[in-house]
Amino acid sequence: MSLIVCKFGGSSVATPERVMNVAGIVTDMYKSGKDVVVALSAQGKTTDNLITKAHEINPAASKREMDVLLSAGEQISVSLLAMAIEKLGYPVVSLLGWQAGFRTDSNYSRARIKRIDTDRLQAELAKRSIVIVAGFQGINKYDDVTTLGRGGSDTSAVALAAALRADSCKIFTDVDGVYTADPRTVKGAVKLSEITYDEMLELATLGAKVLHNRSVEMAKKYNVEIEVLSSLERKPGTIVKEVAKVEKMFIKGVAGDEKIARISIIGVKDTPGIAFKIFSKIAAKKINVDIILQSVGRDGTKDITFTVPQEQSGDAVVTLEEMLGSIGGQRVMCDTNVSKVSVVGAGMETHPGVAAKMFEALYGADINIQMISTSEIKISVLIDSEDTARALQVVHDAFILE
Repeated sequence: MSLIVCKFGGSSVATPERVMNVAGIVTDMYKSGKDVVVALSAQGKTTDNLITKAHEINPAASKREMDVLLSAGEQISVSLLAMAIEKLGYPVVSLLGWQAGFRTDSNYSRARIKRIDTDRLQAELAKRSIVIVAGFQGINKYDDVTTLGRGGSDTSAVALAAALRADSCKIFTDVDGVYTADPRTVKGAVKLSEITYDEMLELATLGAKVLHNRSVEMAKKYNVEIEVLSSLERKPGTIVKEVAKVEKMFIKGVAGDEKIARISIIGVKDTPGIAFKIFSKIAAKKINVDIILQSVGRDGTKDITFTVPQEQSGDAVVTLEEMLGSIGGQRVMCDTNVSKVSVVGAGMETHPGVAAKMFEALYGADINIQMISTSEIKISVLIDSEDTARALQVVHDAFILE
């Protein structure tokens, strides 16, 4: 018997009507003779509301206790969906992450899945039960509840599909697939029928909100084919897989990320090993670094600038200020009024002039470029955050609507 793993996001179960809609989608799959496992997110804004409640009590609460609190959101949603499926007359069981066998490391709030013990899942499927699993969470070696970070339910779904060797992994969202840009903000965005893992990974990492980048990494590693589709409309979505056939589109998408910060270390020693000291310390704090720019040395000093996720900028600044003396730095600067705009496409390698075309589009809109980063399948630029919407539109128009 074939097995489908599907995931529903918070907006898909935000209201009683939407919970019943999801119950209908799940039971339709079940009625077609398939085994079904569902990974579920917390309802609507539940996670944000829980964070607000925590800050009202203790803005400096430990990550361990935050994980205990935030895991409650998924506990609510899985039980409600199970109740809805019960109401429709089908066998169902809801499981929290630890009950479903999710074992993680102990990096609270950003835990990584180490393995899934599938015994309980297999036992429930053997009973022909629909299994509803709380996404976003697991348990570590200390028997503490952990969470996987934002978007962790996507990762939970792909991990379940890999562990159970599912025939299909369907990610249901509030959009009907992967577009060349966010259709809610960029006019003329085009829906893709297929996209490669590498292209989707770049788009997810660079700010596209359709899939979490860790879920795409895992899908690529275990060759789990994903379909991204709408929970509100019954129609085909976008397939994410190893090889896609949309050959005529050498640029697959444009993405923007406003949740980043630019950090500069001014006047550090212009000697070997300084960059290693800086970035090894940053890495030890598990801070993700993206674009890096180092100035030409002058008067025995140089400046080093890089970008980090905005939520990690405070930790980065504290870490660097603590080591200013050892690297001979003068000061640390942090700017959160920046954003990153990127174009992604595996076809870039065989199409010269992509960077020039992107820069021309930004120049035509009078948008200044602060930093540039390139790879084989993407080009990213750092700009003022107030220019983000215009930049996304003009770059999209230049490539996708040409």
